Amino acid sequence: MHKNRIGAYLFSFPSFFLTMALGIYPVVWALRYMFFEYQGFGTPKFIGLENFARVGRDAEFWHSVLNTFIYAGGKLIITLPLSLILAVILNRKLRGRHAFRAIFFLPTIFSASVMSIVFYIVFNSYNGIINQYLMKLNIVSAPVDWLGAAHAMTTIVIIAVWGAVGNYMLLFIAGLQNIPEDVYEAASLDGVNPVQRMWYITIPMLGPVLQMIIMLAITTSLKGYESIMVLTEGGPFGKTEVMYLYLYKLFFPLTTSGTSVQNIGYGSAVGFTTAVIVGIVTWLYFWMSKKLNNVY
Repeated sequence: MHKNRIGAYLFSFPSFFLTMALGIYPVVWALRYMFFEYQGFGTPKFIGLENFARVGRDAEFWHSVLNTFIYAGGKLIITLPLSLILAVILNRKLRGRHAFRAIFFLPTIFSASVMSIVFYIVFNSYNGIINQYLMKLNIVSAPVDWLGAAHAMTTIVIIAVWGAVGNYMLLFIAGLQNIPEDVYEAASLDGVNPVQRMWYITIPMLGPVLQMIIMLAITTSLKGYESIMVLTEGGPFGKTEVMYLYLYKLFFPLTTSGTSVQNIGYGSAVGFTTAVIVGIVTWLYFWMSKKLNNVY
């Protein structure tokens, strides 16, 4: 028994060490500077709650919060219904369904940075593929600036949907496969049409899975920033600046975007505030989605 315990501790130690070194320690290291003025060099200066007071009056940060909710809302409204529809279709016994599942899932395994560079070429306003096809079809008469102030957020949301829909589709398929076929057969005998079948059988019986998928989608959307950083760096004019990109710039300045001074102290306060916002949204979602735990 004693040897088994030692073996268990040895097997769990690498995971424990990595969690502490890469998860817990960086958070503790950052949080301790919330009450200091510190630019990454020199001696930190204790300033109490001044960093949090600065967060409260930082219009740029709160604008990034608004952009985050616009981005997350747009992504969720499109991704979740589309993922569910694809899952229902590809859960049927169709020829080639496994190949289609793989095709839709493929974007989730690509690097966000690499794919963002590809989409930057696709949506390029001068020689991008999208503009070339639209002009050939006479849909537009002049190239559209997809990453300009008027269309940047819409373009970012479209790219986010492309990258996420396959992942949630597979999760929905896993949930659908746990629904007994007897339920659908009984419904067919009662003359239930496809819309009623979806609304009164599939969605209610997907309750627990749906709750998990929506929670995952919300937190992922609120924390997303990689594609935005590559495509627009939060521009133009802050139109696509989101919370975690704003936070990233405070720790790792991007000189081309105008933020060129590292500010670890203020960044720690922004990071804590951002985490609280995401936590509140997650808690509100769990509170409002309690009924999804029940399978009827």
